[in-house]
Amino acid sequence: MFGNGGSGKTSLARALGQKLGLPIIHLDDLRWEPGQYGVARDNQVVANEVREASLRDENWIMEGVYGWLAGVAMPRATQLIWLDLPEEECLANVRERGVQGGGSDEGFAELLVWISEYRLRRNSSCHAAHLQLFEDFPGSKAMLGSRGEMAAFVADFS
Repeated sequence: MFGNGGSGKTSLARALGQKLGLPIIHLDDLRWEPGQYGVARDNQVVANEVREASLRDENWIMEGVYGWLAGVAMPRATQLIWLDLPEEECLANVRERGVQGGGSDEGFAELLVWISEYRLRRNSSCHAAHLQLFEDFPGSKAMLGSRGEMAAFVADFS
């Protein structure tokens, strides 16, 4: 499951994980130094941990914004969910939850700018890259564009 920051990935993953009894792999937990949100860990170490996590259990839910890490787990994924909410809604969600995980006010301000540039930036965590991942995925997939669609998806998921 991927989408912009503040799109609801963690909330949806928790709801599905609870409903289906599946473990959740939060890519933020692997990407950042523990207790130091914004201090990135070594890319290769993180990619190896994502690969190992995708092999550990037969079924799992993985969520995060990082397209390059989602690609590591894709060979084992059976379903893909893209949360494609408007940036304004993502920004409102992040402002509501505030600074998290040992983050700073400066880092929070940078996060807000980063979220607002989702459709403008060009990296593996941008809208265009997520669209490409979504289009290329051969399995079952869903694009959800609102909180209402997410709630309906959870309600209908079996």
